[in-house]
Amino acid sequence: MDFHPTPPTRQPLTEPEAAAEAKRLISQAYRPEQPQPAPEFPTCFRDDTPLPTVGPTPPVVQPETRIVPAWAVGTAVASIGIGAGITGVGCGAWLVLQGLAAVTLTSVLMVTLPLAALAAVATAIGSALQHARSVVTHHDHHYTGPVTQNTQHTEQTVLGLLGRITNR
Repeated sequence: MDFHPTPPTRQPLTEPEAAAEAKRLISQAYRPEQPQPAPEFPTCFRDDTPLPTVGPTPPVVQPETRIVPAWAVGTAVASIGIGAGITGVGCGAWLVLQGLAAVTLTSVLMVTLPLAALAAVATAIGSALQHARSVVTHHDHHYTGPVTQNTQHTEQTVLGLLGRITNR
């Protein structure tokens, strides 16, 4: 069973009818409001007496009832630590980059010349000690006694990615 309501057919208003309807709607919208009758019982109450700042009631202990989950505490501590660490890394990178930006030939020579001088002195001392010790080079090796020669058979087994060595 199909039910298709037919839309109401309405004829458009003529000019005089439309003007009369508009005048009626405007007069209804702007007419003075009629006073509403007072309710028989009060609908609200307002106490306007001033509140005392200090009263006779003793203070009540209000224990802390908020519970912070462990993951939230861990996240907060980790974020503070990471923030402080990243700040230190950033400051260190800034200092290094500022130093690299100020690199000139004179500054490189001033840093490396003392190191080169120390290396030259250390090389000279080492060379002098080596030449001083090389003066006495005579060695006499006299071996006397029986000589024993051991021969063993070694078998190796390699398995897979990591090798396993078997000595037999």
